[in-house]
Amino acid sequence: MPRSPRLLLPLSFYHVMTRGNNLNTIFRQNDDYDKYLKIVRDLKEIHPFDLYHYCLMPNHVYLLIKTNKESDFSSFMKKINLIYFYYYKKKYGWVGHFWQDRFKSQPIGKDNYFIQCGKYIELNPVRAAIVRHPKDYTYSSYTFYSEGKTDPLITGDMFYQELGNTGKERQMIYKEIIIDELVRNTYKKKIWGSKEQRYNEYRKIRYHI
Repeated sequence: MPRSPRLLLPLSFYHVMTRGNNLNTIFRQNDDYDKYLKIVRDLKEIHPFDLYHYCLMPNHVYLLIKTNKESDFSSFMKKINLIYFYYYKKKYGWVGHFWQDRFKSQPIGKDNYFIQCGKYIELNPVRAAIVRHPKDYTYSSYTFYSEGKTDPLITGDMFYQELGNTGKERQMIYKEIIIDELVRNTYKKKIWGSKEQRYNEYRKIRYHI
């Protein structure tokens, strides 16, 4: 049966995930993570979109984004997966399928749970027992929000400014954010967000099908 076409809407928010085929390791060394992020920076200039949160895991990539043109982001993902695949193939002599199928994209509602979804992504290395604290993991957006570290890839989360009046206050509060059970329970659903936002996103998707 042919796959259904991917529906990416313009000016919409998505949790994007791509992973290695059969959960194979896609980042073996620090240079690999750095290479992937460099490709993201270069292609983002050509295919603009907003990147709010991200986390590169050894066999997964997680992004929380806002599309500009839907075709731009699809082109971005195709190009980055292809460019990185050729880099990896040349470096490690890889043979066979590298990425597992297409990237996954979950619509996300724009509400107060949005920033929690971003932090939930950044906590992946802790849940995987790679590090004890998210600030110790280099390849995520966590320190941008919790430590004020410069990261040219990031567009600041629209709810981050509401956390406090100063940078230090926002950083402190961000560290203390507790992930709501709603976020945990909707992480594997097709749409993230509160019940109202999930309904709104569902209606928008149905309208465009």
